[in-house]
Amino acid sequence: MHFTYFIGVDVGSGSVRAALVDQTGHVVKSSVQELLTWKPKLNFYEQSSNNIWECCISVIKDVVKDVDSSHIKGIGFDATCSLVALDKNGNPKAVSTSNNEQNVIMWMDHRAQVEADYINKTNHNILKYVGGKVSLEMEMPKLLWLKKNLPKEWNNFGYFFDLPDFLTWKATGKMSRSLCSLVCKWNYECFTDGRRGWNLGFLKQIGLEELADDEFKKIGNVVLMPGEYCGGLKADVAETLGLKPDIPVAVSIIDAHAGGLGMIGTKGGDIDSNMASRLGLICGTSTCHMAVNSDAVLVKGVWGPYFSAMVPGMWLNEAGQSASGMLLDYVISSHPAGSKLLESKSTGEIRVHLKDLMQKLSLQRGLEDLNLLTKDFHVWPDYHGNRSPLADPSIKGMIVGLTIDSTEENLALVYLATLQALSYGTRHIIDALLEAGYEPFKSLVICGGITKDPLFIQVQADAVGLPILKPNEQESVLVGSAILGACAAQHFNSIKAAIENMGGAATVILPNENIKKFHDKKYQVFLNMYQDQLKYRMIMN
Repeated sequence: MHFTYFIGVDVGSGSVRAALVDQTGHVVKSSVQELLTWKPKLNFYEQSSNNIWECCISVIKDVVKDVDSSHIKGIGFDATCSLVALDKNGNPKAVSTSNNEQNVIMWMDHRAQVEADYINKTNHNILKYVGGKVSLEMEMPKLLWLKKNLPKEWNNFGYFFDLPDFLTWKATGKMSRSLCSLVCKWNYECFTDGRRGWNLGFLKQIGLEELADDEFKKIGNVVLMPGEYCGGLKADVAETLGLKPDIPVAVSIIDAHAGGLGMIGTKGGDIDSNMASRLGLICGTSTCHMAVNSDAVLVKGVWGPYFSAMVPGMWLNEAGQSASGMLLDYVISSHPAGSKLLESKSTGEIRVHLKDLMQKLSLQRGLEDLNLLTKDFHVWPDYHGNRSPLADPSIKGMIVGLTIDSTEENLALVYLATLQALSYGTRHIIDALLEAGYEPFKSLVICGGITKDPLFIQVQADAVGLPILKPNEQESVLVGSAILGACAAQHFNSIKAAIENMGGAATVILPNENIKKFHDKKYQVFLNMYQDQLKYRMIMN
């Protein structure tokens, strides 16, 4: 029997994963390695590109060790949109007063608030492609922070990479950049008529005109589409991995976008398979909401539209929540009952335990659905600021309904109310997309670590009132990066064909229509909580 495999590599916020994926999108084997993260100051999150690459080597070696290397036809990489800084020799260079090993500013790092505000005050026309405001999670504010706060070192930086592009450079030696990373996080311009490039006027206006030196060498002057052939695997890297040199390596993609690729073509029941009818949720530390459209739609507070950033020929809008999985973990660990449970149970076991408690409480109170337990308990979930659709990183979290109660039952209510709040955040994003001109969505497609909790998925379906497609192949992000590898190897004639052939089947989760009115009311409370927070801010100012 002839086997054809592709390797997908995903660098997330806390770990690196690799998978051996066959041509149908089935994950044959996967491996994971935890990453190092430093938090030298409040709102600073730093990583090491050396540590990241070493972890990539480790997990790739693990998934290919029992496979004939001649059967591996392509490799794809995805990663978080974190900023990698190197010196002029290509070695790691520190991004703060720490050592050179800490040379990556993570996406979740919020040090560049002042710089983001400064860029937004320019009101440059380019900002309309990021919902009207550049986010401090993006790269231009972070680059401006480096220039302002490390002035003596600024001229000694040689190269800046988005993390996905750093990985392809390490694998192939090629300095090309991915259109996905640049248009989504670097304010790079791309239009349907073929025009694309760096906007020199914008760089001059924000004080980063030196990035244009040597034909934009520091930030990239060769830009390719995700899934295009980036280069062949370098001989020394291939030898380390036990693979053949020159295996095609694909142009990379951002991790959330890989998840979108991996699941947007999934099939389930009689749910419309039109990509534009689906909103993709990639749920991990944060949640990204991905919508594609044949037309460019400008949405206030939502990033994009970006042409061909995920699916070639389609415009992408990207919304999201800065803290979702991270928030749920915090809710458990910060509660007295949760911290005690963590002494003997994993987070996953605690979530199952809390659901059992919710069901027990709802039976005791004669409720037809456990969601009704939070009638007088409400959460605004932006503990790490709002990414979309408010685009306000200064917004804080809120809880209404607290009592003097440190029991596990109380933790269950806090956890459930937080699940609901995240779901109302999705609904808030959908409302913004619809108001801007999107056609009504017919389904959500969902993947990521949080989706291992079936309650999270059901609450999303109930709160939004749409069916959810959950791919049977759970590792959609890894499948997405493997799809890129398949495209680089020209196994399929297009990314769309690869999406359709490797998307696989999905389970359909239907919303509970009986509690629609309950969620409608709670959603109104949700929106009012934001207005209340603005009122408090005005009073205190």
